[in-house]
Amino acid sequence: MSMFVDYTKVNLRAGKGGDGMVAFRREKYEPNGGPAGGDGGSGGNIIFKVDEGLRTLVDFRYNPHFKADSGQNGMPKGMNGKKAEDLIISVPPGTIIRDAQSKAVLADLQGEGQEVLAAQGGRGGRGNKRFATHKNPAPSIAENGEPGQERDVELELKVMADVGLVGYPSVGKSTLLSVVSGAKPKIGAYHFTTLAPNLGVVNAVDGKEFVLADIPGLIEGASEGVGLGIDFLKHIERTRLLLHVLDMSGMEGRQPIDDFDQINQELKDYNEKLLDRKQVIVANKMDLPQSADNLAEFKAELASRGLDYEIFEVSAATQAGIQDLVVRLADLVDQLDKVPSLDQEEAGADEQRVVYKFQADQESFDLDRDPEGVWLVSGPKVERLYAMTNFDHEEAIMRFSRQLRGMGVDQALRDKGAQSGDPVQVEDFVFEFMD
Repeated sequence: MSMFVDYTKVNLRAGKGGDGMVAFRREKYEPNGGPAGGDGGSGGNIIFKVDEGLRTLVDFRYNPHFKADSGQNGMPKGMNGKKAEDLIISVPPGTIIRDAQSKAVLADLQGEGQEVLAAQGGRGGRGNKRFATHKNPAPSIAENGEPGQERDVELELKVMADVGLVGYPSVGKSTLLSVVSGAKPKIGAYHFTTLAPNLGVVNAVDGKEFVLADIPGLIEGASEGVGLGIDFLKHIERTRLLLHVLDMSGMEGRQPIDDFDQINQELKDYNEKLLDRKQVIVANKMDLPQSADNLAEFKAELASRGLDYEIFEVSAATQAGIQDLVVRLADLVDQLDKVPSLDQEEAGADEQRVVYKFQADQESFDLDRDPEGVWLVSGPKVERLYAMTNFDHEEAIMRFSRQLRGMGVDQALRDKGAQSGDPVQVEDFVFEFMD
């Protein structure tokens, strides 16, 4: 059985664009046929896509780095390089993808085949045929491919289930799941047998089916980190219906009404909207002594509070009352709308409204000076320009210099007091400032 993992962080590196080529036509009778260097192909994107056959993020725990292929370089005779294939990464339904730095949600993937572009491949560099002008009909200049986007993302899984089993440990949730579905959870007569959510598909007699999830046992203080509950309360968020399992025998020395109140209080403390979900009560272990008397007291207490819940009397061990429960659950699942995640509900109002604000343009470069007197020019725009410049060609170096000047680097150096002959460094490239 695979280990259940519902959170991980991965590094993504999209493919670099292919380099453009400097080439000229050298055909017979046409030795000076003009520039013919092709463009590089685009680098591969990285895409996350839902695969309903997956149930955990465990594969990412052992393989946290993903790199897409680079685009093909440009070729002679004006032939462009081939675009690299996109890297498709399969994730289970219910996966939320966030940018690790900004914490912004990139996607909430739920349905089969749903996908999102997580890292953009770099643009292919232009070949010298693209730089030909009437003033320079035979340019010896080409671009390197653009680097692909690199980022760290967080993956968080909230299991997709129609019905969620909640209740104290050892009340019979795992046994109930094994009886009504084909799931084979670990079952034992001790607390916290279930260490991870278990899912099973339940088939009703009328052909209907639904997904049932056994959420690891909640205890008092779970919403504050006690026991296992805090790690798995989030998996209840997407369920349409809560199936509250109670041990009516009182074998653990607790009263069913106390269990009922405590579990609902933990749900409320985690997110009070969970109490708005439809909840059905399963009075389990009705084959044991004292269960009938305890159930009567439990119903009387609910009635005194004016609460009206559907209550099913079952014995998961003997399977008594199971069939009626399954049929009713299948009907309720059909009647209830699919619910969004709680974080989607809270963000819903904001998603309906777009606010446009003025934002000043960010500086396209940073300028600093190291202790040795070298002026350091940095920034995403400058670094991208450097990466796409082919310094093997004099024309490319001259173009790089003109672009820096156009960005205002020369003027910024003057304003900072730079003198002619001062060394200036961009990445690994060092040149002298000339005023």
